Amino acid sequence: MNEKYLVFEVYHDHIKLVSKGKWILETIRHIENILQSIPSDKKIIWDVSGVSEFDSAGILLFIEYLNYFEAQSKVKVTGYTSKQKEMYDLLKKQHKSKKTIHAYQESTLERIGKKTIHIYDDTKEMLRFFGELFSNLFYTILHPKEFRYKEMVYHIYHSGFSALMIVAITTFLVGMVIAYQGSVQLAKFGADIFIVDTVGISIVRELGPMITAIVIAGRSGSAYTAEIGAMKITEEISAMRTMGFDPYSFLVLPRIVALMIALPLLIFFADIVGIFGGMFASRMQLGISIEQFVNRLYEVLEVKHYILGMIKGPVFAFLIAAVGCFRGFQVSQNTESIGLHTTQSVVNSIFLVIAFDALFSVIYTELDL
Repeated sequence: MNEKYLVFEVYHDHIKLVSKGKWILETIRHIENILQSIPSDKKIIWDVSGVSEFDSAGILLFIEYLNYFEAQSKVKVTGYTSKQKEMYDLLKKQHKSKKTIHAYQESTLERIGKKTIHIYDDTKEMLRFFGELFSNLFYTILHPKEFRYKEMVYHIYHSGFSALMIVAITTFLVGMVIAYQGSVQLAKFGADIFIVDTVGISIVRELGPMITAIVIAGRSGSAYTAEIGAMKITEEISAMRTMGFDPYSFLVLPRIVALMIALPLLIFFADIVGIFGGMFASRMQLGISIEQFVNRLYEVLEVKHYILGMIKGPVFAFLIAAVGCFRGFQVSQNTESIGLHTTQSVVNSIFLVIAFDALFSVIYTELDL
């Protein structure tokens, strides 16, 4: 810039500043560079009579450096007009107040309202999902040839057979923990043999089905959400609808039916492995032989306990698969959404499994089963 907006002269006892030209938004960068180079160790006389035009940006720059120079030495301002003085006084008043603009914070009532609306919208989407699901299920029952049996078998393998190892390890350790913890208390009363009752009935009726369902919710339910969510992001589901294929028939029903078949079988397997874990711990902790354990188990563990536990399987499987698919369809067009809805899927599934397990316990107790 060739035009000068500020010049200064240094004398032995003071510094003279002379402001010129336009002190406006377009020129304050250049003016500030000059102001930064001015020493402030002497008295300053600031002449602003040469300013031909100014705006609020120019006045604010003047106020900022006037305050800075006044903090270092004495400053005398000359040559200002009444109009400049009015704007200076106005902006100086606002500058002194330094009102801080705080980020807007929602009230408790607003948060409750937003959460309520979110739950309401989520419930509407879930009802719509189950409406579509049962509509397609009814249609499939009437037209069984259109059901995708090959995909169902594929999901039985991946949701069931592939999960045998993790289910076996988990339930074996749970059986051991129950036996170890129970044996400490029962040994105090000389009732060591009753550890068989504790392990057998608790594993078969409650812990086997629930632990297996929780493992499958974290393993297969989350996989359903991630798979369908990825298909939604890549617009495969939109392409299916465009070609006249129903995503519920092609994606949801095979997964739900597959898990409803696989989970009861996994529960039966988990019950056996859990009892073996309890048998192993009883042998190590209490010295109960395998023959004693099996004989006592034969006396106390009726077939009905197995049946009552396995009845929970299809219900848990339906909840896990339905929630997993529902959350998958909710995924929006970004990868972060997959993680969020996968987490929601696992949390919702586990909560529903525990809630329905409690409901089954109440029903069994009321029916004296």
